[in-house]
Amino acid sequence: MLENEAFSCFVFYSVLLVIKMYIIAIITGQVRLRKKAFANPEDAQRHGGVQYYREDPDVERCRRAHRNDMENIFPFLFLGAVYSLIGPSLAVARAHFLVFFLFRVLHTVAYLCVLRAPTRSLAYVVAQVPCVSMAVQVLAAVASSW
Repeated sequence: MLENEAFSCFVFYSVLLVIKMYIIAIITGQVRLRKKAFANPEDAQRHGGVQYYREDPDVERCRRAHRNDMENIFPFLFLGAVYSLIGPSLAVARAHFLVFFLFRVLHTVAYLCVLRAPTRSLAYVVAQVPCVSMAVQVLAAVASSW
């Protein structure tokens, strides 16, 4: 499988994206601890009392960033895997994967650092372009083989 250079490139960027998602999960946990805002009463009790079983705007921002990643990275993982198997140009495939990766990182930074609008929205839109491109190319490849 790793002889397919496009697939190898896809795997590289996919692993980086999964690591990024783990980092956001860790950040969310750290913000919970720092702000003493726990999602479960037993966690709050362990860290000072049931009064810390509450929501916090900073924790919720981290959770939204993580949820947005799940809504966008999981489809990329499917599309990119299938796309890399239809024999795309390595340079074009690399560009698709790199653009998606860089703009998802920018999206996360914009979300967590509360960067001015429309930074986060633009990062989201630009990251969707390679996904749409891959989806269209996969559909065209599949449709032409019927």
